[in-house]
Amino acid sequence: MASIGYYLLFGFTWIISLMPFWVLYRMSDLLFLVAFYVIRYRKKTVFKNLRTSFPEKTEDEINRLARAFYRHFCDFLVEMPKNISLSTEHLNKRMKFNNPEVFRELEEKNMNFALVSAHYNNWEWLIALPAKMRHHFLVIYRPLKNKAFDRLSSYIRNRYKPVLIPMESIFREAVKHRSAGDLFSVWFLADQRPPRNSRFWTRFLNHETAFFEGVEKISRKLNLAVVFMDVQKIKRGYYEVNLKLLIENAADVVEDGVTLACIREMEHEIRQRPEFWLWSHKRFKHTRPENIKLIAS
Repeated sequence: MASIGYYLLFGFTWIISLMPFWVLYRMSDLLFLVAFYVIRYRKKTVFKNLRTSFPEKTEDEINRLARAFYRHFCDFLVEMPKNISLSTEHLNKRMKFNNPEVFRELEEKNMNFALVSAHYNNWEWLIALPAKMRHHFLVIYRPLKNKAFDRLSSYIRNRYKPVLIPMESIFREAVKHRSAGDLFSVWFLADQRPPRNSRFWTRFLNHETAFFEGVEKISRKLNLAVVFMDVQKIKRGYYEVNLKLLIENAADVVEDGVTLACIREMEHEIRQRPEFWLWSHKRFKHTRPENIKLIAS
């Protein structure tokens, strides 16, 4: 039964992926009306997150931001199926890297690096990253509960031959590549929500917020550079990526410095154009335990 579900899902996704973009965006327009006005998808969460993150904004400004978020989110949903059939050439036109020389310079220095980004704009179209670098591209992979969706996700992400690694095995895999003398990079989506009892809590978007420390621990132990990806939406269906070398060698940075640097870059990116972050995510669900210290930037 699981296989039948997968092939049905694959077939449906393939058909959607073959539709021209103008058709998909008409579908997105309709989806926006349904999500915002009819089913009110996670509307309480979205508005609460926006109000508490931007207390200085008026209710009219919050409403405009919420509507802009839902419009972008619906575009994102109809763009995702394109990953299954969109050619590399076409994807490169729609997801443009402005300064890939950052990767080239790290290659020339024989430096491995951590690549950091957020759930911002269309992060799913970054699947072509392995084609942009000579480094082995290690991706932290968390299996989905739904087996059919998990299998489809793996199929799509494997188009460009990344190395998909479970979170608990990523350090061991990185060490294996280093021992073999292979250049490698590790991609971190750094705004994911960790457990409430996490050690690292700081101010983020006007909230006391916990963060995973994987990017810092792995980068410091393996002497990695740290590169941040700022993904901006230029117009509907077109994005540009700006790479920023945050840290040349994480081992030279004081404790917590790597994590804080990544958080501040994400916060700056989100504050510039808030509508493109994933506000429907319950990112600020937990409160800081009293026994855990708040880390200042």
